[in-house]
Amino acid sequence: MRRLFMLVPVLFFLTLFVFAQESDKIPPGIAMAFKTGNATELVRYLNPTVELVLLNKEDFYRKPNAEAILKDFFASNPVKDFSIRHQGSKNDAYFAIGSLKTEKATFRVYLLLKKTAEGVLIHQIRIDPDDGRQTT
Repeated sequence: MRRLFMLVPVLFFLTLFVFAQESDKIPPGIAMAFKTGNATELVRYLNPTVELVLLNKEDFYRKPNAEAILKDFFASNPVKDFSIRHQGSKNDAYFAIGSLKTEKATFRVYLLLKKTAEGVLIHQIRIDPDDGRQTT
């Protein structure tokens, strides 16, 4: 009986730990959209206005314009693979750092998401050439 009383708090805290870890995760559809180079799917997760920092372009765009720019990027850089290297959260903000491998180059992708009334939405996408440094 004593073991049961000791086991219950351990299970409770383990459940809280697992739940807290899951809440740091970005929606899996975002990673899948990058993995398949699908700008149309990615737009579903965009805030109505999003900051794009794409190689040498940097500006704020509305969803239709952002979709066109992302489609052009994916058309010029056919995707081979995408993986999230690091992600986390603080308050209502989430971030992820990923590696996007294309036929032409490897890029580092930085995503900033915020919790809104509509859900967790992307507010910034930054895609830079990967300089070879590892993120953990």
